[in-house]
Parts: sequence; structure tokens; C-alpha cells
Amino acid sequence: MLKWIGIIVVGILLSFIGINAMMTHSAKADIYTDLRKIPPKKAVLLLGTAKYIAKGKPNYFYTYRIQAAEELFKAGKVKAIVVSGDNGTKYYNETIRMQKDLIKAGVPKKYIALDYAGFRTLDSIVRAKEIFDLDDYIIVSQRFHLERALFLSKQKGQKAIGFAAKDIPGTAAAYRMKTREYFARMKAFLDIYLLDTKPKFFGKKVQVIYHP
Repeated sequence: MLKWIGIIVVGILLSFIGINAMMTHSAKADIYTDLRKIPPKKAVLLLGTAKYIAKGKPNYFYTYRIQAAEELFKAGKVKAIVVSGDNGTKYYNETIRMQKDLIKAGVPKKYIALDYAGFRTLDSIVRAKEIFDLDDYIIVSQRFHLERALFLSKQKGQKAIGFAAKDIPGTAAAYRMKTREYFARMKAFLDIYLLDTKPKFFGKKVQVIYHP
């Protein structure tokens, strides 16, 4: 019995390592960190996260994603921003917060489209195409998250590339997020190859308004 338990544990660990390496490698050529080098696209998909962490402290993953999307828009690399986040309750709305902070940063409201049903990265990626008609676009998040998002977009036949928002390496928050990411990658792999998971909601098409 112990032998079989050991084999199962080793198999799971190898699966985690293999899936993580595969996603990192497959996304490497499609992630940009230099604003000057990233090719222009029509729109950016900004993936949401909480604005604050415990005790009201700012979540810098959120802050740097907002900055990255702002930079892309103001540099003329994109003509619209689709913000996709969790709006699970009336007291928690990532999407509206991202919209408000982008407006404060100088992005005109009419060029910001809202995806209220981005409950998971898979939902955001699928809905980008099905609801907002995005196909060849830029995804904004931190690198470790972008790798999974780009894996999902490729598996859905999209042509997305990634712009890596600033990270906060070496912090407790970074270690927690990256640990969570290992499990999220395993789930993404199963969603694509075994479970054929669909977004929680689809809904009507949303027209994105592009800056002329």
C-alpha cells in the first residue's frame, strides 16, 4: 500500500512539474516586457484581481496591472481596454474598480469595455472572443499568470500575446500567488484536455468602442 501511495504522489508531483514547464515554455516567445517592442493590437484584455489584500493594504499585483494597461493605451499600442473580473456579489466588483482606476489614470471611459463575468481566467479568455469579439489582442497580467492565460488562449485558437505587468518578487504575496498558480495550471490543463470546462456565463455580445 505504501509503495502505491508513493508512486501516486511521485506521479502527481511529476505532473505538476511537467505542466508548469510546458506552459512556461509555450508562452515564452509571446510575452513582452518592453513597451517599445510589443506589436500594436486593437485591444487589451486586463485580467482582474482584488485591489486590496488583508487589512486594507494595497494589492500591488492589481496596481501594476492597471499601470500596464494605461501605458499600452497611452502609447497607442491598443485602442480599447476590456476589463475582466469577478462580480460575484454586490459588495465585490473587480470590474468597476478597474474601470474607475483606469479613468483616474486618464483612459476615457468610452474606450473601456466591462466583462462582469470573468470569474476565472478561463472565463475571461473564452468570453474575450465569444462576447467581445477579441481574437488578436494583448493580455495584461503578471508573467506567472500570463503563461497560463496564453496557454488557454492558444488552446481556444486565439492569437493573443502578453504584456507583463511589474511583479513583486521575493515577497510573501508573490510566493502565495505562485503557489496558487501551480494548482491553477493543473486545473487549466484538466479543463482543456479532460473536462472541456465552459465559462459560468456567456450572454449577449458586447460592442467594444475603439479609439480612432
